[in-house]
Amino acid sequence: MTALIEIRDLLVQREKKTVLEIEHLSVEAGEVLAIVGPNGAGKSTLFLTLARLLKVARGTIHFDGHSSLNTLEYRRRIALVLQEPLLMDTRVKDNAAIGLRFRGIPKAEAERRVGHWLDRLGVAHLAERPARKLSGGESQRVSLARAFVLQPELLLLDEPFTALDAPTRLRLLDDLQSVLAETSTTTIFITHDLQEASKLATRMAVMLDGQIRQVGEPREVFAHPADARVAEFLGI
Repeated sequence: MTALIEIRDLLVQREKKTVLEIEHLSVEAGEVLAIVGPNGAGKSTLFLTLARLLKVARGTIHFDGHSSLNTLEYRRRIALVLQEPLLMDTRVKDNAAIGLRFRGIPKAEAERRVGHWLDRLGVAHLAERPARKLSGGESQRVSLARAFVLQPELLLLDEPFTALDAPTRLRLLDDLQSVLAETSTTTIFITHDLQEASKLATRMAVMLDGQIRQVGEPREVFAHPADARVAEFLGI
C-alpha cells in the first residue's frame, strides 16, 4: 500500500511551548486511522495541523508524496467534519452543495452528487428543510454528506459524534462504517471514545502529551499496550 499521508519530525508550538511532536506517522491510502487519547493529549492540534490551520515549527507532512502543495490545492483534495456541523442558515440541500459551488462543479453534477449523498446518509427527505431546524444527528448527517459530495482523497473527522445521544451515535456510526467501506476513503478520525475507534478504525494511534505512543490494529493495541500509561488510558 502507498502512504497518502506521511508525517516526519513534526513539531508544533503554541506560545513557544511544544504541544505536538511526532517523529513519524503514516496513513495508507484507503485506511481509517483513529487518533485516540484523553483531553489535552494533542489530538485536535494534530487535526488543525493536518487541515493546515496551524503552522508547524519543524518537520514535513507529505500528501500523496508531495510536501509542497499550496494550501488551496491541498484543501481541494480533503474534507473536514467537525464536532459542530456549522450549517448555513439555508436549506439542507444548499448546505450539502456549498463546497461544490466553491469548486465550480456544474449544476447538474452538483445536484446529482447532493441527491446521492443525502439519500445515502438517510436525510434526502429533509433536502428542502431549513438546516437550522434539524436535530443533532440530522445535522451531522448533512455535514457528512457535505464532505462526501466532494469526493475527498482524505477525510478528517474531529470527534463528530461527541454531542449525540447514544442511540443516534450508534446508528450514525453504523452508516459511516458502511460508507467508508464502500468508498475506501482515507480517513483520520479524532476521538477520545475507544468504542468508536474500535468500530471504525483499521488502525489506531494512541496519543499522550502531544506524542504518538503506539500505533497498530485496535485489537493489537488493546492486547499489547506499549507501556503503563497507554494501558492506563485503555483501561487495562
